Amino acid sequence: MAGLGMRELGYTGLKVSSLGFGASPLGNVFGTVKEEDAIASVNEAVRLGINFFDTSPYYGSTLSEQVLGKALKTLTIPRDRYVVSTKCGRYKEGFDFSAQRVTQSIDESLARLNLDYVDILQCHDIEFGSLDQIVNETIPALQKIKETGKIRYIGITGLPLNIFPYVLDRVPPGSVDVILSYCHYSINDSSLEDLLPYLKSKGVGVITASPFSMGLLTESGPPEWHPAPSELKAACAAAATHCKAKGKNISKLALQYSLKNTDISSVLVGMNSIQQVQENVAAAIEANKGQNIDDELLKEVEVIFSPVKNLSWPSGVTQN
Repeated sequence: MAGLGMRELGYTGLKVSSLGFGASPLGNVFGTVKEEDAIASVNEAVRLGINFFDTSPYYGSTLSEQVLGKALKTLTIPRDRYVVSTKCGRYKEGFDFSAQRVTQSIDESLARLNLDYVDILQCHDIEFGSLDQIVNETIPALQKIKETGKIRYIGITGLPLNIFPYVLDRVPPGSVDVILSYCHYSINDSSLEDLLPYLKSKGVGVITASPFSMGLLTESGPPEWHPAPSELKAACAAAATHCKAKGKNISKLALQYSLKNTDISSVLVGMNSIQQVQENVAAAIEANKGQNIDDELLKEVEVIFSPVKNLSWPSGVTQN
């Protein structure tokens, strides 16, 4: 389906769908998902034009990778028609960005995913480790893995935006291909925007995740454990109620807002059912055609968010 749109991912040469499939829900992170539903949702995503799948050994203690692997095995398209990203350094048992652990990690991930290689291997939530170790040990280890052909490109992920320049300014140019940022390009927090020119200058592809801010921008509201400050939660609840009163869904508005910026290669959304895939793809196609982003509603919601705009929460060890 041409309507979804493909975007270049930095200088990798990869073209990824503007809407990406976040596979964390396949690890039962947000409730139990039947394996057949998970497999059906991946197949439906491919049928509707999604070609980018993102997972991690951390999601569901490796279950997300296992289930995604089973789903990928059922695809009838050639391997070079889809892009798979997984992560290293964050596991159920904690964080370990050592060269030894990440080198072992990729072999474990490939076995679970039933793949000979992944397109992107990302250091997962680096703010919880030593950024100097990421620079001096982890990324050089990933470069060696890249030489074996087990991975094609290297990425880093995390919540605080300052971690990206810290690493990118200290590694040789071209050694990090992609960054994945989450919760910083949504209606309530668009602070990633300020970093986009810098990332472009470094030739780094940009992926964002969680356009719904981990459940803040949904009618049902965030999970109890959500780390957002109370005033942000209150503003998001008010915005969701306002949208509902107008007969609109805040999640659809939030997704379309995040998809508007074409300097972002792909927006990852967690999906676990055919219905979720279909709804998200339909919203993305509308956004890519420039239709149905309700500008008037968006302005009203932005007014609600103005007192808490770009308000975030701490993540990682204090020195980062």
